[in-house]
Amino acid sequence: MSTAPAPMIDLPDTDVTAPPILIAYSGGLDSTVLLHLLAAMPAARERGLRAVHVHHGLSDRADTWTAHCERVCTALKVPLHVARVVVDRRSKRGLEGAAREARHAALADVLEPGGLLALAHHRDDQAETFLLRALRASGPDGLAAMRPLRPFARGWLWRPLLDVPRDALHAYAQAHALAWIEDPANSDLAHDRNFVRHKILPALRERWPHADAALARSAALNLEAAGLLADDDALALAGARTDDANVLAIEPLRALPPARRARALRRWIAELDLPPIPAIGIAQIEADLADGVPDADFRFAWSGAELRRWRDRWRATRERTPLASDWSDQWDGRLPLILPDGGTLELIGASAFDAPLRVRLRTGGERIALPGRTHSHSLKHALQDLSMPTWERECLPLLVNADDDVLAAGDRLCSAAFDAWLRARDARLRWTPASH
Repeated sequence: MSTAPAPMIDLPDTDVTAPPILIAYSGGLDSTVLLHLLAAMPAARERGLRAVHVHHGLSDRADTWTAHCERVCTALKVPLHVARVVVDRRSKRGLEGAAREARHAALADVLEPGGLLALAHHRDDQAETFLLRALRASGPDGLAAMRPLRPFARGWLWRPLLDVPRDALHAYAQAHALAWIEDPANSDLAHDRNFVRHKILPALRERWPHADAALARSAALNLEAAGLLADDDALALAGARTDDANVLAIEPLRALPPARRARALRRWIAELDLPPIPAIGIAQIEADLADGVPDADFRFAWSGAELRRWRDRWRATRERTPLASDWSDQWDGRLPLILPDGGTLELIGASAFDAPLRVRLRTGGERIALPGRTHSHSLKHALQDLSMPTWERECLPLLVNADDDVLAAGDRLCSAAFDAWLRARDARLRWTPASH
């Protein structure tokens, strides 16, 4: 049997002493080599080395691949956890994006606090990522491509092979007679990464044999540049934060140069674990700021996320399916009412209403008789007077009586009659909107 030098792996220093190591094991060449390398390291085993295989169920070979991973881990005496996920085939992020999102969620769920999640990305992957980010007109942060070590979920995401070319991994696997899975999807040129891998990079290597190393080095240089800019980005963002992590005040950022503002926004989006906002989104945000129309709603959606503006606030979240405008439910107040978007409405301090009431969403044209007023007011105007953003008004539950008179709008407004009823019982409503 031939021999091949083992790629060098140095266990990283983190702020947690000897964190457990979890390797994401697909069964492919790269993760098979990483698993074999870590299994041979006493220091890795001492930290509680184990593997996780994500079963997406997208291929008719998925069960066979899982069985292969179980056999390999048994032979290496590495505990294996199989995470079965359901991929949303209707996701706006596409099948590949939805599978990636489901995989990340599964990995985050099994990663222990302070643990290391080891991924087998190598130098060729880094070069591919750099090219794909460049084609999306990314700045220094995007062109830094994949980081060797970064926070992830409750622990750390660790890529110990980023400096190792794939040829070295292949040679190591052959030298040690390792068996691995070949996924036919990796040859499908419909995927951008596969097109870069099988068409673009081979052409570059033919002219410039050092192309992979050069592109990976460029990624490393951009990582250094991004680090130098990060402190000022954090200061710019700190001045715009609000009590809600998903909402920023616009005015502190408006005074910044556009380039700094864009960097602060990208940093904020990354903190929220949303997909990177594309350059066209930044351009549209800048155009909206230039228009200077304070009462107009602005919305930009991308890859299952959205950024919206209302007055002097920006809000970024994952896109949600709009609530059905004709939804309603009967509620007696005895137990919290679960709303269609996952929010809740509760009656605090009283056992129940005198008679069941109805909860519905706004349909337009509602009026409410507020305490201390001699006539009813437009509910829309009353909510605007409270500076309630559009995104809250869209999911605001209304409590109405049998005549469809508005008694309460969430816990923000109460009619005079309902306010008196609550006061007489020392009770109140509590509306908890759905989490972002």
